[in-house]
Amino acid sequence: MSVMATKTEAAIIPGNKNSKPDSSENWKAKLNIPDKDNRIKTTDVTATKGNEFEDYCLKRELLMGIFEKGYENPSPIQEESIPVALAGRDILARAKNGTGKTAAYMIPLLERIETAQNAIQALILVPTRELALQTSQECKVLGKHLDVQAMVTTGGTSLKEDIMRLYNKVNVIVATPGRILDLMKKGLADMSKCKILVMDEADKLLSMDFKNLLEDIISYLPSNRQILLYSATFPVSVKQFRDIHLMKPYEINLMDELTLFGVTQYYAYVKEKHKVHCLNTLFNKLEINQAIVFCNSVKRVELLAKKLIELGYSCFYIHARMAQAYRNRVFHDFRQGHCRNLVCSDLFTRGIDVQSVNVVVNFDFPQNAETYLHRIGRSGRFGHLGLAINMVTEDDEEDLCKIEKELGTEIKPIPSDIDKKLYVAEYQHQQRLQQADGK
Repeated sequence: MSVMATKTEAAIIPGNKNSKPDSSENWKAKLNIPDKDNRIKTTDVTATKGNEFEDYCLKRELLMGIFEKGYENPSPIQEESIPVALAGRDILARAKNGTGKTAAYMIPLLERIETAQNAIQALILVPTRELALQTSQECKVLGKHLDVQAMVTTGGTSLKEDIMRLYNKVNVIVATPGRILDLMKKGLADMSKCKILVMDEADKLLSMDFKNLLEDIISYLPSNRQILLYSATFPVSVKQFRDIHLMKPYEINLMDELTLFGVTQYYAYVKEKHKVHCLNTLFNKLEINQAIVFCNSVKRVELLAKKLIELGYSCFYIHARMAQAYRNRVFHDFRQGHCRNLVCSDLFTRGIDVQSVNVVVNFDFPQNAETYLHRIGRSGRFGHLGLAINMVTEDDEEDLCKIEKELGTEIKPIPSDIDKKLYVAEYQHQQRLQQADGK
């Protein structure tokens, strides 16, 4: 019965077997909890049932990692997902980008790992190498007080290092499909005890790029495995996969509206030859914390990045044809805030979470709604406010109307002056203070 609810590098999660968490009621007071995030949040993450993480009877060590990550209460997708995943049910979950999907599966996954067992017990599949690195880091942070051993493996990195790592204890693998299938076929990754398969960005994993690989991977898993599928969009390929491989899945749909409430969308009607000038004007007028600029081709990514550097802007660029080591460095440095602007291809649309990004610019307008949805979802992460600006030429008018209709959203003409309270945290805080003074 379906229930509807409205690189290779090893990431070792440290756990001291000889130390136990404080059993007193005051254990939370001893945690290294980050400062409270006082930015305005939208109902994408605040419209909850009022549950708390302690309600799920999680291990104390896991709760410690959750709170030290800065999580206070579960978001809607986490409320729906965590108890069902803990019960061992298959899940088909559809929720907006940036609403906490990773923790929605990572928390129950870490809870169910038997650390005393020297076996691969969970496999997390993601479509890109950058998302694999980010997901393994989330696993490491949430599980830092557990003795869970996690490994990340992707194409473009040393196979020898993977092989050496697999000779040691590994409980969780985060991987891209091609590399993990290669390890399975070579008999190096024993999946006979793997009880959980997570497919993050499932729509991309089930596209023609990966579909045949997925079928082969599943053939190596036990027949009684649990499958957890998460995505913002569910095309026909996902429905077909559900019918074949999922056992009475619990279906979660939190997509009454497709775009994030906190992302304000505008378009600027420009001629192609004026795009760089328009972007220069935007960069001068907007109060940008960090920005991601999307182009439709590798060549245009490199040309635009070069032009922005010539104009004096701090700028990185990233695309799929770059060497993996350089991609990793750019990804890491941008997440650490070492550069304000990132020009990229659609490599960077899937699941990438950089909380400080408050502006996304489509320098080249995308041709389909799915790409548009994932691009603008890089701002306004976890219920915060952000800005999406689209440069639209005469050739893009039809795509603009089509995407508005398919997503049920409105992309407004850009005003001469954009209210900073729509995308700048400091101005949102000032607004709250003024409202408090008014009372």
